[in-house]
Amino acid sequence: ALRRSVIEWLMINHPHDCPVCDEGGECQLQDFTIAGGHGMRRYDGRKRTYSNQFLGPYIEHEMNRCIQCYRCARFYQEYAGGTDFGTMGRAAMIYFGRQQDGQLESPFSGNLVDICPTGVFTDKTARFRARYWDYDMAPSICPHCSLGCNTIPAARYRELLKVMARRNDAVNGWFICDKGRFSNAEVNAAERPRQPLVDTEPATRDQALDTLAERIKGFLELHGPDSLAIIGSPRMSLEGNIMAARLRDVLNAGTLSFFCDTEQNTRALEATEKLTHRTSASLNDVRSADLVAIAGCDLPNDAPMMALAVRQAWRNGARIYRIGENPAAGDRFQTALHEATHAASLADVPLTEAARPVLICGTGTAREAIPTVSDAVKLAFILDGPNSFACAVLSREHGAVSLAEALAAGTIKGILAFEADVADDLPANIQVLAAADWRATSLIQRAEIVLPTTAWVEMEGTFVNNEGRAQRFKRVMQPGLPIKGLDPAGHPPHAFRKTAPGGEPAPAWQWIALLIEHMGGEPSDVLLSGRWEQLTQLDPEKDGLSVLTKG
Repeated sequence: ALRRSVIEWLMINHPHDCPVCDEGGECQLQDFTIAGGHGMRRYDGRKRTYSNQFLGPYIEHEMNRCIQCYRCARFYQEYAGGTDFGTMGRAAMIYFGRQQDGQLESPFSGNLVDICPTGVFTDKTARFRARYWDYDMAPSICPHCSLGCNTIPAARYRELLKVMARRNDAVNGWFICDKGRFSNAEVNAAERPRQPLVDTEPATRDQALDTLAERIKGFLELHGPDSLAIIGSPRMSLEGNIMAARLRDVLNAGTLSFFCDTEQNTRALEATEKLTHRTSASLNDVRSADLVAIAGCDLPNDAPMMALAVRQAWRNGARIYRIGENPAAGDRFQTALHEATHAASLADVPLTEAARPVLICGTGTAREAIPTVSDAVKLAFILDGPNSFACAVLSREHGAVSLAEALAAGTIKGILAFEADVADDLPANIQVLAAADWRATSLIQRAEIVLPTTAWVEMEGTFVNNEGRAQRFKRVMQPGLPIKGLDPAGHPPHAFRKTAPGGEPAPAWQWIALLIEHMGGEPSDVLLSGRWEQLTQLDPEKDGLSVLTKG
């Protein structure tokens, strides 16, 4: 009876706009109202109303739906360290917003959408596009940095509408950053590679692979196997990079690369060599640390959720040290996250006095910092992509070198690139036999043969994050042009076909496997073998599995 009365009291001023509210179907107030049996309004007085604010291009504000739970203000100010959003007014006229209209400054502001139990804050990028029960959803992993935050992408009609946080206490906890939440434009872009191309002309999958196989054979006969480089990528799935290594073996190519930049390659190798089960620090380890030292990285930009983890450690009493830079010289938001003591070098940080010390560093500090750290200190490296750790391991296993190093040797005359971010200054005399990607990169424009690949939400795969934690992601939607962007009139082409328009993309590993078959190699359905075999039964709903050695 008490709960029913509280629900009725909350509904006195709440608008009855469930049919037009984007929160409908995932609204906690709606659930409790129905559960409490409240269906008739006895109150017939005037409702309390507010004016809404413009909070930027990502979050819609509907203050009339507020039940004054204070979740938004407590998260934004206390947990996330934001200062431009809070509580105004008093008593029954509380208002949650900014002092004036404007975009929210915190890189974690999108979590207000998940936190709000009603529809005060909704995702503006997916506004009025679908109901909760209409979404195609699956557990996934954020690909926008090396931390491997857990997400739930939501799609409909082959369009990625929004991304929600998925709880993983060992990694991101309950939250994700705005970079991971609102970066869906590239997936939906009409200019994405969506059809195989041979010399800029559309082709079928078999035509493209047959032509590529013939050109590779001719290239190898003309220039020799040492002249060809196979390039993987830190943003490609583990399965794709493993298949790239197999392709090198089948073709007997001279070079295998997983990193384009020599320094990036060297740093990733050095960083991952130092990590073991005992020394690798998860985000949860950072949150529970009593001393955190930060060296050589800009966390709010490079790995926002790591910056948020450092803030939680600081809130719990941890001492924060920033090595080699004055924290007062940092940007305003970074200094607002936590107080930090400046240390000229790692030797000035009292690591031995802490019970749970953690050293966070960009890979640029690996060479000078790590040798002076004892085994009691846990390490967290900020790498350059969602699969940089796995690429470093594969580089060590297969003797791969960076593309820049291979080009400097002067033997490379052609490349096969798979989701690789090759620099725009690739020498003009280097023949790009083929490029496989889901992004419209400059290399795609230059490639003789284009193989369209699926984005991470259109396939299943595995990422290994910066701590060596392998995590599985599932397919959310089928590849294809979003219905919204098919035609100016908003209707698909009037043609009978078995696949969706623009549905030709395939996972990178699948393109490589088919190419191996066209080159005369043995077909193989086993993607994960050897040290990776333990990942075959990896559950995407669980915390993930470490690939680190015991130590």
